[in-house]
Amino acid sequence: MTLPAPPPNAWIRFLAHLLFILAAWTLFIKYLFPVGYALAYGEPWARYIYWDLWPLAHVWLGWAMLKRPRYTRALAVGMSVIEILIIGTLFVRFLNDPEWSIWRTNWFVNKVFVLTCFVLVLAATVPIQKNLEERPL
Repeated sequence: MTLPAPPPNAWIRFLAHLLFILAAWTLFIKYLFPVGYALAYGEPWARYIYWDLWPLAHVWLGWAMLKRPRYTRALAVGMSVIEILIIGTLFVRFLNDPEWSIWRTNWFVNKVFVLTCFVLVLAATVPIQKNLEERPL
């Protein structure tokens, strides 16, 4: 029988709740706002939606950071690296020929916050150098 994981520290709790807020914000600007806009202008409801499951992944990581199952560190590192690579690639492509429409600006602002969050999550997984202890994730 294994002992339960110790509770996460304040920084990890903050990052977990930041992931929940990002997921809610992403649901609003990627799904609810485009559906409302399309319906207001009499267009097909899914016309402006860019479908993906990242909000669910963000909620999963936030939950894992609070409940601390054994795979939390691997999940945090893997998801952070993938997110940073994807967003970095998309930023390079976007900034070569930017289009500042309401849809692309919403996307860009959302990605800036998501990128910032995952850089912070990845930094939280780096071992502390002075005593070689690992961070809580």
